[in-house]
Amino acid sequence: SEGDAAAAQPPKQSFMEKLKSKIPPANERKKLIPLASMFFFILFNYTILRDTKDVLMITAKGSGAEVIPFIKTYVNLPAAIGFTALYSKLCDRMEQKDVFYACTIPFLIFFAAFAFIIFPNVGVLHPHAFVDKIAMALPEGFGAPLAIVRNWSYAVFYVMAEMWGSVVASLLFWSFANEVTTVDEAKKYYPLFGLGANVALIFSGQYVRFVSAMRANLPPGVDPWGVSLKYLMGAVVASGGCLVSIFSYMQRKVMTDPACVDQEKQEARKKKKKVKMGLKDSAKFLVSSPYIRNLATLVISYGMCINLVEVSWKAKLKAAYPDPNAYSAFMGNFSSATGSVTLAMMLLGRKIFQKFGWGFAAKVTPTMIGVTGMAFY
Repeated sequence: SEGDAAAAQPPKQSFMEKLKSKIPPANERKKLIPLASMFFFILFNYTILRDTKDVLMITAKGSGAEVIPFIKTYVNLPAAIGFTALYSKLCDRMEQKDVFYACTIPFLIFFAAFAFIIFPNVGVLHPHAFVDKIAMALPEGFGAPLAIVRNWSYAVFYVMAEMWGSVVASLLFWSFANEVTTVDEAKKYYPLFGLGANVALIFSGQYVRFVSAMRANLPPGVDPWGVSLKYLMGAVVASGGCLVSIFSYMQRKVMTDPACVDQEKQEARKKKKKVKMGLKDSAKFLVSSPYIRNLATLVISYGMCINLVEVSWKAKLKAAYPDPNAYSAFMGNFSSATGSVTLAMMLLGRKIFQKFGWGFAAKVTPTMIGVTGMAFY
């Protein structure tokens, strides 16, 4: 009857009831909010470091955008290989939480030392006269490698900033996130981390712009870029301190809570024997996997496209903004714009995935870079 059918229908929920049903339960909130905060602080730092490393290296004496491929090939790549070997040793000898501290804290110490000790003394530390003598005896094509030697502390900063993204954001955070969350939780909440990451880009970009604009109020005789650098690295260290504090809180309050993390699985993971593989064996294992090979091809192709585009683009930026603070202000606004557009595209991307599938969505980025690249050149 109509009465029975009406009784069988579930009661309509009010707006507040629907909202409450979307809120994660207490045990999930206890770990997801700190995890999201960690990711925010990591990406906040990475945006500042990414913008600052370009300003330092591209606007330095005798340097320019043409130096970037040389740094990435001859400095960054060996450093990444060396860190991989070091990380493997650390994982064999230390617990995962101690590996996090051992990898993160040295970055923060270096960035603080760079702003307050190294940069104020670059006039003494950088061998400009020595490089000028060598440059006179070498062909002009050696200009980019010599610029790296000339501005060696900037090159080290560049590598450390790149490594922050690879080590702390890509490796340490996601390793820890996978350890804390279940597969079902990851499916639900990892996309939200991506949204939070782009919010971090917007905030950090505006902070970079704000700091770069402070030069207008500085008295004569004060190095405006030196002052800006101290504020930028001060924010990086403060944000990094928040990151380490949240991680420590999670180790004490979340990892020991049975409602948040399965303690039996935790113990089993600790007791499980690690398969020790050298770099050579690891490389053989990766090459033998078609899935990994295809992913590597994607990453290498992406890197090649980015390098081809960014060298020309950043060379034009240097011509437009030769002053470090002006260049930094532009990069701050650019990062905020990137975060805003990416945020919108992530929301739109869900619709593209649903309507056209993964293949079509994956082709959007290379198509865009091809079309805009041809238009630019």
